[in-house]
Amino acid sequence: MNSVLKTLLLFFSLVLVSIQCFSDDNPTGPTLSEKDVEVEITNVIMKGINANVKIHFKNPEFRKTFEGYPVTIKVNNKPVVARVIKGTAEFSYKFTEKQEFKLEVSGYTYTKKINPIPLWFSVIPPLIAILFALIFKEVFTALFIGILVGTTTMFWYQDSNLFISVFKGMFAIVDTYIIEALTERGHLAIIIFSMLIGAMVNIITRNGGMKGVVNILSRYANSPRSGQFVTWLLGIAIFFDDYANTLVVGNTMRPVTDKLKISREKLAYIVDSTAAPITAIAFVTTWIGAELSYIQDGINTIGLTESAYGIFLSSLKYAFYPVFTLLFILILIRKQVDFGPMYHAEKKARNAKDVASNDDGNTFSNKLNELEVSEHIKPRWYNAAIPVFIVIFGTFAGLLYTGWDQSVWDSNSISFGTKLSTVIGNSDSYKALLWASISGVLMAILLTLIQKILNLKDTIDSLINGFRTMLTAIVILILAWSIALVTKHLHTADFISQSLVSINISPQFIPAFTFILGALVAFSTGSSWGTMAILYPLILPASWLIAQNFGMNHDESLSIFYNVVSAVLAGSVLGDHCSPISDTTILSSLASSCNHIEHVRTQLPYALTVGGVSIVIGTIPSAFGISPWILFPTGIFVMFLIVKFVAKPY
Repeated sequence: MNSVLKTLLLFFSLVLVSIQCFSDDNPTGPTLSEKDVEVEITNVIMKGINANVKIHFKNPEFRKTFEGYPVTIKVNNKPVVARVIKGTAEFSYKFTEKQEFKLEVSGYTYTKKINPIPLWFSVIPPLIAILFALIFKEVFTALFIGILVGTTTMFWYQDSNLFISVFKGMFAIVDTYIIEALTERGHLAIIIFSMLIGAMVNIITRNGGMKGVVNILSRYANSPRSGQFVTWLLGIAIFFDDYANTLVVGNTMRPVTDKLKISREKLAYIVDSTAAPITAIAFVTTWIGAELSYIQDGINTIGLTESAYGIFLSSLKYAFYPVFTLLFILILIRKQVDFGPMYHAEKKARNAKDVASNDDGNTFSNKLNELEVSEHIKPRWYNAAIPVFIVIFGTFAGLLYTGWDQSVWDSNSISFGTKLSTVIGNSDSYKALLWASISGVLMAILLTLIQKILNLKDTIDSLINGFRTMLTAIVILILAWSIALVTKHLHTADFISQSLVSINISPQFIPAFTFILGALVAFSTGSSWGTMAILYPLILPASWLIAQNFGMNHDESLSIFYNVVSAVLAGSVLGDHCSPISDTTILSSLASSCNHIEHVRTQLPYALTVGGVSIVIGTIPSAFGISPWILFPTGIFVMFLIVKFVAKPY
């Protein structure tokens, strides 16, 4: 007890000494000058959002004397206490209007004119990019202009000179946003993975392996209906990672669907709309770790005793959008009909002499679909199948290896499925994808050389040409990541969340509201994972508290909570499907060699249709207590009626 009292007395003494030393009224305390202090403020200052302010003590004597102690700083004549850590005192300050920011610390005064950017402006750059892309059908310019609007605005509010701000904004695109997009580990992993997959596919195309696969698949996929069904089935089979799913299924099935005169738009839609939905709800996926960590944070805040995995499993009965999306594709395939822009794309493909050449010049023309090989090369299906299976099962093995935890497997209190999901959830998916893809490339090279199908020079040329085919998509990915970084700096998600969270609604409408909010954030940012990271910590505690304050009992509140958990996930996937700046949407266009804007334009009506059914038939009624066992069949029936009365055969 005495030691505790001594510690407390010492702490308060140090605080008083520190405050006294740094007080402007203390004539004996150190007086700081400009050479002793450097003030750093967040470059992008948004109105109503906390900005970081750092005070760096450059004088070694002061740094040594006050390291670890709190100091009092006057900010616009109001005291703020911040602790000095590694020579820096850091605190947050919220700017609500244009002002002259004044900071005083131990005799030193710092002033700067601050003009915060209105928070509502944060949605303008992504909206401009999306609208330009949809209107002009040219994604490079649209993304560049969206980024430029964002960067120009940042400098304009700092310098108040539009002409100079445009130039600074243009330079910032290259020296800041593209560089930061490229230096993010996950982004680099996706680029390398895409390049390796492109190289592998190009090699197995040149060695006749892909033609052999087409010959095998053609036995089962011998009509537009069966071709689409096989594509859907492969999309379901590769359930554990959306990136691997998209690139493998798209590249494998494209020659088959071209032969059957299925449009590239329809192929891209099936690829895109099976990848994320199945990965989001399957028990063992690369998504599960992130999902469980976000859910765990939410239940820690609330104080629930249930496990994160248990809550995830309970939320699946409300996963209307992912399930309805997968079944909606089947209905379209079974009925052999389409509607909206997809109908025109399919009709055009059916009447075209060659689907591969049926584009407008803006297609991802990576020419991987060309199956014409030298007459002396015999098509052998295993030259393609073996590398592809290595990528698929190598990814799964890599996930197990990187996430392996012996203590999990030794536990007798959890089931095998939970153990497997925990291991996959803790894995490094990027490493697994890279290991699998390089293994697939090496196997493709080895098979080609051993059988003397191509010589070493031609094989390496095929490898390099495979890398080149990915350039277009990689540029778009980099621009998409850059504009996502702009939206992060401008706090776009905060604006959308604050605007909608401020609405006072009853607990039964919270899941539907969350679904719409998730879709809007994902649409604006192009990231389903980013949306989950933003919304789960925000929505989960809020939904529980609202339900409790509304007088709901524990079971009723828990039902709403499960629904909200699922709604965040479903809304993220819907927004991702609708957004032209989404990385998975871009990869779907790439794998299908489809015009990216046409892919978005043809997929959008389908995604919105299923999203509308999910809200009206699924999310809202389930929040009022109607059983999902009734709602799922009802939703499927409604989608069947929509297809029956709206869609038409080509």
